[in-house]
Amino acid sequence: MKLIHDQVKHVAKLANLPLNDSQIEEYSGQLSKILDYIDQLNQADVSNIEPTYNVSGQNSVTREDEPAKSLTQEASLSNAPQKSDGFFVTKGVFQDE
Repeated sequence: MKLIHDQVKHVAKLANLPLNDSQIEEYSGQLSKILDYIDQLNQADVSNIEPTYNVSGQNSVTREDEPAKSLTQEASLSNAPQKSDGFFVTKGVFQDE
């Protein structure tokens, strides 16, 4: 599928890409090759192939969620530079200093 100058210009406008005429010509050829390759892929017969959703063969790579001992609130806050009512105090994200 050969893309014409106006089609590439339209795609560039949609992508907000400022292209000059030489770039449009260059990308026209490159995009045409990509679309030709996609056309080849679309012609492949995949009717007897099951969809692949996991290529590694591993079912679950995460560990079981088991309760374990963790820090207490006091231990968590013990080295905090600032704390208030059992919480860490940090600088506000949307506040000016």
